Amino acid sequence: MDIAMNVIFWGMIGILFLCFLRLIKGPSIWDRLLGMNIVATKIVIIIIVYASIFDTAFLLDFAIIYALSGFIGTIYIALFFADRKRKRKREDEVDNDNNHNS
Repeated sequence: MDIAMNVIFWGMIGILFLCFLRLIKGPSIWDRLLGMNIVATKIVIIIIVYASIFDTAFLLDFAIIYALSGFIGTIYIALFFADRKRKRKREDEVDNDNNHNS
């Protein structure tokens, strides 16, 4: 069991670095947001596996708090960018209407 947990732990850390590539390289803001969400999820899994390996149950509280904050942060960032996109679209429509009326 201990060997399996160590393999899972180091495998998740390897996968975490691959997810960082998606976060950095993402062609759009939505790909980066998805990368950020995946990185947060992998960190939660790493904390849980670490807590299981070293039998430290108090780390599970941190994992829950980190998961909730990551989820809420992802939602707020997505809403921010969606709202910004709507405002730009509205401004472009107003500019187009003003150009046609001139």
